[in-house]
Amino acid sequence: MPITAAVFYLVATFTIVCALGVALSNNVMYSAFSLMGTLLGVVQLLVYVGADFLGVVQLLVYVGGILVLTIFAVMLTHRIADVHVSNRAVGRPLAVVLVAGVLWWMIRVGTAASWVTKAPAAPTPTTYGVGTAFLTDYVLPYEIASIVLLVALIGAVVVSRKEIRG
Repeated sequence: MPITAAVFYLVATFTIVCALGVALSNNVMYSAFSLMGTLLGVVQLLVYVGADFLGVVQLLVYVGGILVLTIFAVMLTHRIADVHVSNRAVGRPLAVVLVAGVLWWMIRVGTAASWVTKAPAAPTPTTYGVGTAFLTDYVLPYEIASIVLLVALIGAVVVSRKEIRG
């Protein structure tokens, strides 16, 4: 087995184990850290297949922003560990049936499909092409999106600000 295939299977196994940790953990913090491992594994897989721009976006947006915000929200919430869910196993039989059905359908579709195979090409960076497209053909939607995000950020600051009464 080539070293690249071994690294791929190792990273894929890490990602799947972390995803199972998200789904099966009873502790919110362990689940959040498992989500971080899952998202980092996805970043590694994206870089491995040559989608470097998507990998960097995944790292910055999901791991760097949303997950850190989630961990801070969980850590700053008082007595979150005191929450007791009394009926945890209500949906498990239905979930097992649903997962088994989806798995069966995915295997059936995967084996029935006619896959086009060709020799793999060397991955080429995509960041230059995306950056060029953002600054030439799609500059107007890019700037409009940045203005919308700026307005949303200002709105979030205004909504979360406490009034000082004198």
